[in-house]
Amino acid sequence: MAKMHTDEADIDEDLVQRLLRAQFPQWANLPIRRLVSGGTVNAIYRVGTELTVRLPLTASGAEGLAQEALWLPRLAPVVRVSIPTVVGTGEPGEGYPWAWSIHQWIEGDVLVEGRVAESELLARDLAAFVTDIRKADPYHAPPAYRGAPLATADAGTRAAIEVLGRTDEPFDADAALAAWEAALAAPTWSGAQYWTHSDLMPSNLLVADDRLVAVLDFETAGIGDPAIDLIPAWNLLPPSARRTFRDRVDVDDDTWARGRGWALSMAVIQLPYYRNTNPVISTNARYVINQVLAD
Repeated sequence: MAKMHTDEADIDEDLVQRLLRAQFPQWANLPIRRLVSGGTVNAIYRVGTELTVRLPLTASGAEGLAQEALWLPRLAPVVRVSIPTVVGTGEPGEGYPWAWSIHQWIEGDVLVEGRVAESELLARDLAAFVTDIRKADPYHAPPAYRGAPLATADAGTRAAIEVLGRTDEPFDADAALAAWEAALAAPTWSGAQYWTHSDLMPSNLLVADDRLVAVLDFETAGIGDPAIDLIPAWNLLPPSARRTFRDRVDVDDDTWARGRGWALSMAVIQLPYYRNTNPVISTNARYVINQVLAD
């Protein structure tokens, strides 16, 4: 598997087994296999039928493990879908330099943009999650990874648009820049700080029988502008279900505009970085750009 980051650790099944044998021997003899995913922060391995091991790929990816372990039990009662349960936290060892985690396996199918069978139902389920997590107590909550004003992403977004415009991608840089500037023109969020997931990418969402059953990966979660949790409107849902999602998340026009801006920013930054190493993320980024510019 091609490395996505220059500072990425060498991780394989043998390392996972050695770490388990040293720190969690009760699970060391279970079958281990790497899961193919769009994840960019962790290498994920299924261990037996009931567990997953998540090993951060880089030092920065390891920073959110303790926060996630702290807050997941507090968020679980607030939302109506399953979220990860941490059953163990590992320490550096066996040549691996960072903390790592073991989660309970959650059954479900990963969503893919453009392949949503019951998009209206999914739009309602996603909106329910977004509004549920807003109700979590913000006291002492950490700032969300993307909870700051949209303008904080301005320099990076403009640079990415310029880089992407120089590639062979079929990309209208002028249209993307115009869409970005329209989003920046929306007033900065001045309301209450809400809990947000902050990374509602399709690969972090599981469905069963066409209904949302789980949301994964809470390392970016925290309080901030609720606009960031609107990104599924463009990274997953078809236009026909976008209105349903918008009606049910109950946000004003300015928040919706910032959400569109976040979706675009993430996509134009991800595409040039991952287009040769992560087909899941790069395919989704192309989808987002097309949806935003056609919206």
